Amino acid sequence: MNSSRIAACLLGAGLALGNFSVAQADDVPKYTIQEVMQALHKGETNVGKSVLKGEGTGADLKKLVEHYTSLPLQDPPQGDKTEWKERTTKLLTAAKNLEAGKAGAAEEFKNAVNCKACHSKHKPD
Repeated sequence: MNSSRIAACLLGAGLALGNFSVAQADDVPKYTIQEVMQALHKGETNVGKSVLKGEGTGADLKKLVEHYTSLPLQDPPQGDKTEWKERTTKLLTAAKNLEAGKAGAAEEFKNAVNCKACHSKHKPD
């Protein structure tokens, strides 16, 4: 095997390993569940409420997506893991659709951000 073929094989292997490492890093949540709730839903005036009122800025929508990305990557504090994954993925998808300006995204987000429904199943007392 000549040196150019060896270099091409090494380059391909390096790219494959690099992609594997990136995929692994994407599976690690950037924020804890508590950090997400504090950043987006804590207090009388918060990002979640602003977005629900239609007053969210582009930065608010970006913040929703950034933080909600961490939720499906984690196990719920309690309750069914599959239901948690489904619920948090819907929330993330709704936030991404809002950020993209898709039609119907506001209603989708309103339905997905049902705090009481999620807390009753997944938040410990």
